[in-house]
Amino acid sequence: MPAILEVSGLRVVRGRTVILHDIAWRVARGEHWAILGANGSGKTSLLKALTGFLSPTAGEFTVLGQRYGATDWRELRLKIGVVTSAFALSIPPSEVALDTVISGKFAQLDLWHRVARADRAAGLRLLKMIGLAHLADREWAYLSQGERQRVLIARALMAKPRLLVLDEPCAGLDPVARENFLQFIDALARRRNAPALVLVTHHVEEIMPAFTHALLLRGGRTLAAGRCARTLTSAQLSRTFGARLRIARRDGRYALRALPA
Repeated sequence: MPAILEVSGLRVVRGRTVILHDIAWRVARGEHWAILGANGSGKTSLLKALTGFLSPTAGEFTVLGQRYGATDWRELRLKIGVVTSAFALSIPPSEVALDTVISGKFAQLDLWHRVARADRAAGLRLLKMIGLAHLADREWAYLSQGERQRVLIARALMAKPRLLVLDEPCAGLDPVARENFLQFIDALARRRNAPALVLVTHHVEEIMPAFTHALLLRGGRTLAAGRCARTLTSAQLSRTFGARLRIARRDGRYALRALPA
């Protein structure tokens, strides 16, 4: 069976600046990945390339065996769910949670598409799954940050993607809301027929036990990629962030500490 995602020699150059240097990466079925790197490491550019918003200069990538450039990317993009706080600015304050969820089926922000009864039923099932069925009619403006992030996940799942990208989903959450959200992500990853998850983060503390692999980026290059146990080491994270760091693991969770220079 084809990989969920396969990237080979991906290179992005703009002017004289090389943004991504020959990235190679493969996400197989049953794997959940974390992508870590400092600001400017290429995380956002990689996501933009994979979702068709940044055209590569060289290399290729495929999703479910369908190659970028040889497939209608508007259709292929529906198989990649994306959760990012950047979407929040485009959702009308008066839009209710159920409509926001349904909008994911049509890859829209600010739902205007005609909605069938089956779509509403599917949206309600997803709200129930994320524990927010009681907020189906609540307007976006009156949802908490944690509730908004869950609604955005339900929105992404509406199109039944095989790959779900979580772009710094904990930004803006207080400690309690963050931990509740991370527990939700861990449970989602363990669900039967869950999509492959890709978590983009600066914080190893957000990598839950269900995540199996990690990709470390620095300066647009891959420093390491593979199973978390081999990749998330003090030496490799120190190289990734350009500082002396020490990582510890307890009960499946990670903690990172900066050492004196």
